[in-house]
Amino acid sequence: MTLRRVAVVLLLGLAGLAPRLRGQVRSVTLPDAIRLSERVQPLVVRAAGDLETAAAQRRSAWGAYLPSLTASSSASSFFSEGTSRIDPITGQLLSGNSSNRSLSTSLSASVDLFTGFRRGAESRAARANQGAAEASFVDARFQQALTTTNQFLDALAAQQLLRVRESSVRRAEEQLKTSVAKLRAGSATRSDSLRSLVTLGNARLELIRAGTDLAAAEAGLARLIGETGRVQAADDSAFYRVLTSPDTAAIRAEAEARSPRIQSASAVAEAARAGLTASRSAYWPSLSLSANTAWNASRTNDYDLFNQRQLSLGLRWNLFDRFDRELAIAQRSASAEVADATAADEQRAVAAELTAQLAELDAARIQIEITLTSVVAATEDIRVQQERYRLGASTIVDVLTSQEALNQAEVDVVVARFDYLRAKASLEALIGRTL
Repeated sequence: MTLRRVAVVLLLGLAGLAPRLRGQVRSVTLPDAIRLSERVQPLVVRAAGDLETAAAQRRSAWGAYLPSLTASSSASSFFSEGTSRIDPITGQLLSGNSSNRSLSTSLSASVDLFTGFRRGAESRAARANQGAAEASFVDARFQQALTTTNQFLDALAAQQLLRVRESSVRRAEEQLKTSVAKLRAGSATRSDSLRSLVTLGNARLELIRAGTDLAAAEAGLARLIGETGRVQAADDSAFYRVLTSPDTAAIRAEAEARSPRIQSASAVAEAARAGLTASRSAYWPSLSLSANTAWNASRTNDYDLFNQRQLSLGLRWNLFDRFDRELAIAQRSASAEVADATAADEQRAVAAELTAQLAELDAARIQIEITLTSVVAATEDIRVQQERYRLGASTIVDVLTSQEALNQAEVDVVVARFDYLRAKASLEALIGRTL
């Protein structure tokens, strides 16, 4: 196969490849992607369920101060078989069988007057658990937003890398045309055309890989938002605005005060301490008051209702339970110590991650500036090398080297921009708000 035929086949293959790489798919913005993912992802759904459960537990702890009220009603039919006998006065034969029907209804109430401070401790624990659930829900939302944002940025970066590879292919096509034209004119060797053809083939392979990466990223984005197939990430000019260097001290103070992870761990520690107090209430006596009123009637008294009332005050003091109280207290005490240590470690972990994220954000910002300069320099360099090659003052190796440098510089710009956006999203998830 001649060089011309190889080039034609290669160009036709690229022409057929482009429509498949840019198939029509649904487009979604980043806010919509985050909102949709919160509806379907188990992490947020589970955190929302835990929040509802914690609210119900707090309501139940408050209800322990209220009296319990029970109403009941019953009806019965009684039959007893006996021996027949003769009435000594009348001499009549009397049946020994007997039957009766009765109705009863009652209303009872009871209230705990003193529980050894158990109810107060359980109320504090329930309130702390609800606070932990709220913080965990906020953290789950931000963590899910971070996951969705990273997947969204992967899809968007894959789009831009695909366009970069398409530009590389176009430059390689133009260089191949130039090399073939110079070969026909006798001002270049066959080696120049072959090198240009190899460069075009490599550019095409990179384009295919970019298309594959784009398909995988868009499929992952579709899964996160509850769709099947592929979902395209919609570009936004706001993604390319680079923030000035943030106030490190202010962000650190805000993270210590607002980080959902720190708030959740602190609330869990508070709930564990309240649970320890509730276990110690077993050493105290409990005092309860109960009342009951009932109405009874039967067929023998023509269903006349007779009322019965009862009021009782009960004291219960568990003097010895074979060290079960001590076991519960030891377990709760160990859990409280672990929760306190976890809360303290979470604060240190957030501080360490904050330092790392701030450093990554600053490094990515500087990297964007450097890569943009590299693109400008590489663009000018390839322009000069192509002109020199046209005049015969430069070799094809110089041109292809400059061309590869421009390709890599454009890729580095895309990578730097999205490294910055990922570092920014991680920092937002850490402090619990958008920057």
